[in-house]
Amino acid sequence: MRFFKKKSVSPVIPQETSNQIILEEHGSRPISAHTRVSHQIVDVPAGEHVKFSKLLSCCQRCFTKENLKEQALLIGTISAVVLGIGIGIALRTLKCPKNERVDGCRITKEDITYIDFPGLIFVNILKMLILPLIVSSIISSLAQLDGQSAGKMGIRALVYYLGTTLLAAILGIILVLTIRPGTRGGAVEINPNSKAAEGRTIDTVLDLFRNLFPENIVEATFRSVGYNITIYTPVVVKRDGINVLGLLLFCIIFGILISRLKEKAIILKHFFEAMLEVVMQLVRIAMLYSPIGVFFLIVAKMLEMDDLGDFVGSLGLYMATVLAGLFIHGFIVLPLLLFVITRINSFKYIRGMSQALVTAFGTGSSSATLPVTYRCVEEKNHIDPRVSRFVLPVGATVNMDGTALYEAVAAIYIAQLNGIPLNAVKIIVTSLTSTLASIGAASIPQAGLVTMVIVLNALGLPPEEVRTIYAVDWLLDRFRTAINVFGDSIGCAIVQHLSRKELSVLDEEIVAATVNTNHSATVLPVLVSDDADYNSSKPDGNVIDPANHKLFSSTTV
Repeated sequence: MRFFKKKSVSPVIPQETSNQIILEEHGSRPISAHTRVSHQIVDVPAGEHVKFSKLLSCCQRCFTKENLKEQALLIGTISAVVLGIGIGIALRTLKCPKNERVDGCRITKEDITYIDFPGLIFVNILKMLILPLIVSSIISSLAQLDGQSAGKMGIRALVYYLGTTLLAAILGIILVLTIRPGTRGGAVEINPNSKAAEGRTIDTVLDLFRNLFPENIVEATFRSVGYNITIYTPVVVKRDGINVLGLLLFCIIFGILISRLKEKAIILKHFFEAMLEVVMQLVRIAMLYSPIGVFFLIVAKMLEMDDLGDFVGSLGLYMATVLAGLFIHGFIVLPLLLFVITRINSFKYIRGMSQALVTAFGTGSSSATLPVTYRCVEEKNHIDPRVSRFVLPVGATVNMDGTALYEAVAAIYIAQLNGIPLNAVKIIVTSLTSTLASIGAASIPQAGLVTMVIVLNALGLPPEEVRTIYAVDWLLDRFRTAINVFGDSIGCAIVQHLSRKELSVLDEEIVAATVNTNHSATVLPVLVSDDADYNSSKPDGNVIDPANHKLFSSTTV
C-alpha cells in the first residue's frame, strides 16, 4: 500500500475526501466509497530491504538523463565563471598599454573586442527572447486569472518589492556608516575615462511616466523616451532599447481584458499560451550555449580593467561594504523571509536558482537573465506559472534590491570622501531616494550609475562625483544583478503562498467548468432529415415522419 512507512509504528493521517468529481482519475463519475482514503493506522516494521529500495529509487531519480543534463549545464556555467576570472587575470600580462603591439605585448583593445564577441552573441540571444517572453507570459498569465485575483496578486507583489528594496537600502546605510570606507584607505584616483551622471531628479521621475504611457506600442518594443537638456531648449528624445514599463502596462490591461471576455477571446488566450511554450523551448536551446558565452564575457571584462590596484585601498573597502551588504541581504534576509512566510527550504530554493544566478553574474542584466529565471522558478522550484509569468516581468523592472543597497552605500561613501557630514534627516532621505531611484533603474547593465543622480542631488552632491566609483562599478553591477534576480524569485514563492486561496478557487472553477462540459457532451440521438417537410404537421395534427432521416450525435447543449 502507498501508506507504508519505513519507520515502525508510524500513524498514517488520512486525507479528507468528498464526492467531488476528479476528471483525471474518474472521468465524469463521482468518487465511490471504495475509492476513499482509508482511516486505518498501518504499522510496518522497517527492514533493510525497505531502506535499500528507497535509496535505489532516490538514485534513479537523481541520475536521470534530464537531471544529469541540468547538473552538467550548471557545473559548466560555474566553471566558466571561475576559469574566466583566472584566465582573464593571467592574460593581463600580455595586454598592451596602448593599442600597439610593442615590448612583447600581444593583446590590444581590438583583440579584446574579438574575445568579447562570443559573449555578446550569448547576450544578444537572451535579449532577443525578452520581448516575446514578456508579452506572452504576462498576457497568458492574466488571461487565466480574474480581475480581482490579479489585483490582489499585483498588490502583494508590489508590497513585497517595495518592502525588500527599502530593507536593502537601510542595510546598506547601516554598513557604510559602521565601516566608513570613505574615511579610511587614502584618496581615490579618478579615472579620466569615467562617466558622470547627467540629468535632474524631476526629469528622471517624469521619464518613468513618459515611458509608462507610450504614444506607440509598436515603437515601445524597441525605443523608449527620455528628457535631454541641450544648449538651447530642453527636449524629449527617443532612446534605443525596449520600453519595458510601457509594455508591462499594456500587457497587463490586455491580459485582464482577455480574462473578462472569456469565450470571445479564447483564440487570443490559446495563441499567447502557445507562443510562451515556443519561447521557453527556445530558452532551453539557448542555455546550452551559456557556459561558452559567460566564459568569454568574464575574460573580456577582466582584460578591460585598467588597473587591479583599484580593488585595494578606499575603493577596496567600499567594495567590501557593498558585497557584505549584498551577501547579508541575499543569503540571510531574503531566505529568512522565504522560510518564515512559506516554510519552504531556503537552501533547496537557492540551489534551484543557481543557473539563473550564475547567468545574471555573467551578463550583468536582469532582463537578459529573465528567460533563465522563468525556467528555474517554474521547473526547478515548481512555482505556479500563473504567478511567475506575472510577477517576474514586473520584478525585473521594479524590484531592484541590490541596486538600492548599492546606491545608498555609494552616495554616503562619496559624502565621506568629500568630508560632508550627514545628519539623521539626510540619512532618511538617502534611504527613501535610493529606494525610489532603484525602481527607476532600467534592467540593463550599469543602469544604477544613471539613477545615482537622484540620490546625489538629494544629498547636495555634484553628479560628477559618481566618477569616483566608476572603476569598480562593472564588478559590483554583476553581484547586485544576481541579488536582484534572486529577490524576484523569492517574491514569486511568497506571492504564490499568499495567493493560494485565490488560486485554489480558480482551480475549482476550472474543474467545475470541465465537468459541465463533459456532462453537456453526452451523446444524444437527434433525428435530422433532408426533407423540408420533416417534423411538420398536417391540418389534422398528425406528424409526418419521412423515411429518409439520418441519425447524428449532438455535442452541444
